[in-house]
Amino acid sequence: MKITAITVFHVDLPLEHPYWLSGGRLKFEVLDATLVRIDTDAGLTGWGEGTPWGHTYVPAHGPGIRAGIETMAPFILGLDPCKLLDVERAMDLALPGHLYAKSPIDMACWDIAGQAVGMPIADLMGGGSRTPRPIASSVGAKTIDETRQVIDRYRQRGYVAHSVKIGGDVERDIARVRDVESIRKPGEIVLYDVNRGWTRQQALRVMKATEDLSVMFEQPGETLDDIAAIRTKHAAPVSVDEALVTLQDAARIARDGLAEVFGIKLNRVGGLTKAARMRDIALAHGIDMFVMATGGSVLADTEALHLAATIPDANCHAVWACQDMLTLDIAGGRGPRNIDGHLHLPEAPGLGVHPDEGALGDPVAVYK
Repeated sequence: MKITAITVFHVDLPLEHPYWLSGGRLKFEVLDATLVRIDTDAGLTGWGEGTPWGHTYVPAHGPGIRAGIETMAPFILGLDPCKLLDVERAMDLALPGHLYAKSPIDMACWDIAGQAVGMPIADLMGGGSRTPRPIASSVGAKTIDETRQVIDRYRQRGYVAHSVKIGGDVERDIARVRDVESIRKPGEIVLYDVNRGWTRQQALRVMKATEDLSVMFEQPGETLDDIAAIRTKHAAPVSVDEALVTLQDAARIARDGLAEVFGIKLNRVGGLTKAARMRDIALAHGIDMFVMATGGSVLADTEALHLAATIPDANCHAVWACQDMLTLDIAGGRGPRNIDGHLHLPEAPGLGVHPDEGALGDPVAVYK
């Protein structure tokens, strides 16, 4: 089997509610999505998606994905999409770094490989738990009252996991953490996500002031060096998100004991092939995981769910999904959706969901 064409679509995905990052520093209203269709000489078609969370969240942006695919396409055409390591190496040689641009190609090849053998991607990867995964809400930087309102809105949708964004103001952060804990229901999963919004002294002040609550903080510093510098000075469990980009990052976190949880965002780390290695490092070191689409449609959510299904149930806390936050549905209601705050693995081979091409508009590029 050979790749015969790569077709690229650009779609804007509007958010249902404006979203502020931790500390209220950045506002997001529309996501820039890149959808990729890979065609083969065997008649199989695979789909992938790359949707960064805006242009200012991490070093990734929609136009960069499309430019990266243009650069890599000549090196991918003619390859067997089922030989995923060959495709990965071709992309890495053609364009070092820029992992976010490789993720949609990787997803589309996994989709084709699953279809070729008649298996869902999770099963093809070696394990496919059918335990429904809790969806983590995303509660943007808000006042105490607004935070309660957003959490309640997600509870009404059945959510039992919440990612509450904090950072930027020590006293406000302490107050919000304490208030959320005061209304936290039995069995709820709550992660306090700083999104790199603290300096080292701010992190220590909040984490020390809330030690009696035994809560978990995500990305409480800008870099792994920041997290390492305060590691022995607080007792809170830590999840690493934005600083987990490469396999070398994963190895350092595990080796140096910097975190108890990996937050694996598939688009950021380069797709399923590279994320699976991070999963294995985590499992080998007793590190739990949250799995996340960086942003995007139900296609990106489905990819995250496939990886989550390969993680033992006890080690996978939740999946962060984005479709529930969007006003545009490019897949006509298909694919895993919010059922009482959980996602259910699709049984169809490959990814298990493809977009309605009529909802995508004309392609912006076709490589043959």
